[in-house]
Amino acid sequence: MQSLSPRDVTGLLHAWTHGDRSALDELIPLVQAELYHRARRYMARERPGHLLQATALINEVYVRLLDWRAVSWQNRAQFFGICARLMRNILVDLARARPHLAHGVEARQVSLDEAFAIARDRNAELVALNDALETLAAIDQRKSRIVELRFFGGLSVEETAEVLHISGITVIREWNKARAWLYRELSRTSSAVET
Repeated sequence: MQSLSPRDVTGLLHAWTHGDRSALDELIPLVQAELYHRARRYMARERPGHLLQATALINEVYVRLLDWRAVSWQNRAQFFGICARLMRNILVDLARARPHLAHGVEARQVSLDEAFAIARDRNAELVALNDALETLAAIDQRKSRIVELRFFGGLSVEETAEVLHISGITVIREWNKARAWLYRELSRTSSAVET
């Protein structure tokens, strides 16, 4: 496995931006391990038996990246930030495409013993989180983007700060505020569904 040098990745991203198709072929092995690690860490939070595995998620990200021809790639952090957004979109699209019954509960045949586990199904939670993030984005775009980068992309505080061109302490402060806001929003939404 090749080491992930930010300078190498940034250079290849610039070359790819300027039409060098071979740069993408060199870039993929450099980012493969890190993307896999991030996708695997995120997928570990999903329910057991999720239809999409980390490798398939990364492959779908690559397919969607090929359509991003007009992007002016700046650096490694921006690249992983966009990958985070793509992972979020892929997972939310998959969750929305699954058949659901009333109140967002996924429709599937189960035994009586499994019925309680389904109530905690992550598809409905993921869609609710996405909806809450869209509401947050309308109020405060930066906080929404921080959650997306940290939660879906697995970016560190430093990487998030680099993508957004803000300080690390600002990321931490905004991250904490966004998490509190999302907790309140998701709790309110959950309470409304139960009543």
